[in-house]
Amino acid sequence: MSWRRAALAVSRLSQRRLGSAGQLRGAAGAGGAAASGMGNSTSSLEKSATAPLNQIQETISDNCVVIFSKTSCSYCKMAKKIFHDLNINYTAVELDMLEYGSQFQDALYKMTGGRTVPRIFVNGTFIGGATDTHRLHKEGKLLPLVHQCYLKKSKRKEVQ
Repeated sequence: MSWRRAALAVSRLSQRRLGSAGQLRGAAGAGGAAASGMGNSTSSLEKSATAPLNQIQETISDNCVVIFSKTSCSYCKMAKKIFHDLNINYTAVELDMLEYGSQFQDALYKMTGGRTVPRIFVNGTFIGGATDTHRLHKEGKLLPLVHQCYLKKSKRKEVQ
């Protein structure tokens, strides 16, 4: 199974759409395949160590919010809860569930300068971990970042 099909196979949520006022709309997810019981969709990777950096970059460019996580990490659960509570669709990549998770963690280290999880990307940009995400939310900066991504994707669809 390809990387992309594997990611789509476990997604159990409806797509979100922006309303005319820029509001994020859509039903809250019933949860995904994440072992933590929280989250929207969980990506899984095929059993291949080839090009983890390319797969990471593809996942980040295809999704507005990506959380590279581990199922037993309390900070990862905290980060997912923030997005869940805000009714924001995200993709969680559970590194401890991947055969080559350590190679993906190495690639994330090269990209972000850290190996700790969660590693959170919004609108293609690394925003930090759970504490950084919590701070951005409290400062009122998290939702605008997410909305920018949905607006950008919406405009791309209009052009096509």
